[in-house]
Amino acid sequence: MIVRVSRTGPVDAVFEAPPSKSYTHRALVAAALASGRSRIAAPLRAADTELTARGLESLGVPIEWLPGEIAVTGCSGTFPAPGEVTIDCGNSGTTLRLLTSAALLSRHPVVLTGNPRMLERPIGPLADALLALGGDVAFTGRPGFPPIRVSGRLRGGKAQIDGSMSSQFISSILMAAPYAGEDVELVLPALPASRSYLDVTADVMLRFGARLERRGYDWFRVKSGVAYRGRDYRVEGDYSSASYLFAVAAVCGGRVTVTGLNPASVQGDRRFLDALEAMGCRVTATGDAVTVERTDDLQGIDIDMSSSPDTVQTLAAVAATAASPTTITGIAHLQYKESDRVGVTAETLRRMGAEVGVADDSLTITPAPLHGVAVDPHDDHRTAMAFAVLGLAVGGMAILEPGCVEKSFPGFWDALYGEGLL
Repeated sequence: MIVRVSRTGPVDAVFEAPPSKSYTHRALVAAALASGRSRIAAPLRAADTELTARGLESLGVPIEWLPGEIAVTGCSGTFPAPGEVTIDCGNSGTTLRLLTSAALLSRHPVVLTGNPRMLERPIGPLADALLALGGDVAFTGRPGFPPIRVSGRLRGGKAQIDGSMSSQFISSILMAAPYAGEDVELVLPALPASRSYLDVTADVMLRFGARLERRGYDWFRVKSGVAYRGRDYRVEGDYSSASYLFAVAAVCGGRVTVTGLNPASVQGDRRFLDALEAMGCRVTATGDAVTVERTDDLQGIDIDMSSSPDTVQTLAAVAATAASPTTITGIAHLQYKESDRVGVTAETLRRMGAEVGVADDSLTITPAPLHGVAVDPHDDHRTAMAFAVLGLAVGGMAILEPGCVEKSFPGFWDALYGEGLL
């Protein structure tokens, strides 16, 4: 299947934000470990979150997808799987990383694996920290990479962890830490990548009853024995997914409103709106709705997106339509995502006619006349959506393997069709 994207003029569209993928993953883990039953309202049902749910089910946790919610019967901190379990995490890095630490709460060993790309995504720093905290992590293939076999117990104590590749290494330990034998203290020697996601992790943990102390992004302590409690929990809208919808207004001109967003959210991808505003868009918020308008040319900016990684490609697509160059920094860790997002983005923009410079931790886009191309997203949902949006400004774009958006935003194509954009 191929989705063909034609150029469209100024827009006037209203969309509803899909639920947050990051919050859904974490709520599933907390509810699974909690005592009692939880109802997770307005969850994201997408390929990634279903992988996390199936992984937890294989560990013995009853999970039921109901209309508009998920019902989870928690295991009170001990997964009841009757024997060794193998969890196929597909291409969901969040699933594999969050469940790696949680696997130490199973009575039996757990093997975590995934698709070929997953086996290229490093997990060594998480394994090292878990070893320091009492676990046993064995690499069954290439050292430092999945598949991994996790056994032993989460003893607790103090560990140093390098989160420069992914903050999910830290989130993984934090989410399991209430069930360690003693308090867990994590020391981070360097600023972690995607650090805003640690705010999401802390938010979910506290709402489910854990006790967590922190000092910015360099020290965390989780109290042992203060367990998660089953509760009713509602997932907020996803600023990452909303970024593609806001970007439609930026590249096409006109106005886009997205509803269902938490104006006080800790999601780092809210900063995408600041970037659009700096480029010349008008951003307004009323209640749970945010509107982006563009009536004049966009101007390039210099911006650090290290805490907003999932919107880097969206911003690169917008930058290609601006009147002056844009430099995006804080992107080195994007090579470890579902694809090498920096390399794929640069190569595709160059094929379209833009000038793109890539350094160790930066991407510079110098606008030039663009033309549509066929885009191979390399099974990466964010690549497909970012270039589909750019196609609305350029025309002649063909998105191959469009089904990859099922990973995070299953309704993406339908949303664009519904507003007459495709």
